[in-house]
Amino acid sequence: MQNNLDIAAQSQSALASNKVLRNTYALLGVSLIPTVIGALIGMTMNFGFAAQSPILFFILTLGALFGMFYLIRANRNSSLGVVFLLGLTFLMGLMLGPILQVAFSLSNGGQIVGLAAGGTASIFLVLSGIATTSKRDFSFMGKFLMIGLILLILAMVVNIFFQIPAMSLAISGIAVLIFSGFILYDVNRIVRGGETNYIMATLALYLNIYNLFVHLLHILMAVMGNRD
Repeated sequence: MQNNLDIAAQSQSALASNKVLRNTYALLGVSLIPTVIGALIGMTMNFGFAAQSPILFFILTLGALFGMFYLIRANRNSSLGVVFLLGLTFLMGLMLGPILQVAFSLSNGGQIVGLAAGGTASIFLVLSGIATTSKRDFSFMGKFLMIGLILLILAMVVNIFFQIPAMSLAISGIAVLIFSGFILYDVNRIVRGGETNYIMATLALYLNIYNLFVHLLHILMAVMGNRD
């Protein structure tokens, strides 16, 4: 009798996790629409202020993002959370403006952006597939990834002052590894019932994918960029 109850509970838990995962993937797909719209607008904007005052721009941007994160978390159990999430993805799209302007100023910029997008999609599909099919629990990665993320942010702040190209490239290489790890960790956490709110799950995966794309794009521009 107890075994039957355990099996039923496990089955119910698996169904709930699958529902969260489906809703997360659906919202993740929708969130890319305002990102693309924001990116197209961002490419037409003048970001001279960001170049002149990078530290102030970084602080203001960080403040705006954390404000949106708070609003999403506070409304994660209502439809308003979806609205704030889509608003955040639009803002993140705008923030792609400077790097996309640089990318498309290259003669092979379109190819580089396409490769970065394709590489990001491939990494996400492979790692999410592993996370959903593997019986292994990847929760042990959480602490290591968080420590890595904190060190990465500190390195990025330091490089704002020094502007060392080699350091910037190394930061992007490490970031690709960290955010790839977060994709594996976050999808596995959803599958195992560690995250039951699809809005928060979408936010986590969106940020992983966004940062993965940005840093892949940076690496490809440095390696393949043709300025002729």
